[in-house]
Amino acid sequence: MANPSAPQPRTYLFVPGTRTERFGKALASGADCVLLDLEDAVAADDKPLAREAIAQWFASAAPADRARVAVRINDAGSPYFCDDLRALQACGCTQLVLPKAEEPSQIAAVAKVIPGAQVLALIESARGVANVDAVAATPGVTRLLFGTLDFALDLNIDIADDASGLAYAASRIAIASRVAGLPAPVAGVTPQFDERVRLLADLAQSRRLGFGAKLCIHPSQVAPIHAALRPSEQSLDWARRVLVADAASPGAARLDGRMVDRPVVLQAQRTLALARD
Repeated sequence: MANPSAPQPRTYLFVPGTRTERFGKALASGADCVLLDLEDAVAADDKPLAREAIAQWFASAAPADRARVAVRINDAGSPYFCDDLRALQACGCTQLVLPKAEEPSQIAAVAKVIPGAQVLALIESARGVANVDAVAATPGVTRLLFGTLDFALDLNIDIADDASGLAYAASRIAIASRVAGLPAPVAGVTPQFDERVRLLADLAQSRRLGFGAKLCIHPSQVAPIHAALRPSEQSLDWARRVLVADAASPGAARLDGRMVDRPVVLQAQRTLALARD
């Protein structure tokens, strides 16, 4: 089980597995986690090439860079699933994104080939949402991701101008994450990578539903998301004063006319943990 109180990635940036010249640029973008893609961004004929490119990168990458990278494999029902797992097992990659996660048995199939695999389970279908509690509770799952575009396609929902049709599924994913002790889930991509207002509006809506991070498709989306998720100076000042007050009088402190009880202390700690560059 992941530790939901530990600092977690705020941004996950996709890079096609065939575009090796972008791997370093993606890491330099400041994204907390880079997702090398073997699935949607890679044509069927190019998947062997992408696997080889990723394997070569892992063979020469610095440990710090390897720790910030996960690989999105193809889903368990595809003809590429087993080859993807074997390739990752051979190069020592244990952090991966499993698309169309719908059943605990899919995670078990990953773990059979890659013992100790850390699975980012991508929920992007009606079946995935229906079974999300079981998926979230499966050993090896470290976080849930919401594949909003594929989910909308599965349910024939138009989310171009109104994403309200995603709210129920998003709430199910957020609650399942909390019950399973996982970090807050990761919101889907904003395809309009050059529309900052739309990006931040999507992020704000996902935060209201309990999400704590976002998938990105372009490096330009990373910095605005980090800035939006960083607490204000006023909030940070409040959090520091809460901890000082609690340290001076544990369990009986008052601050600004309010009792400083355990939930207030935990909120202050959480606020300070979000104060990252």
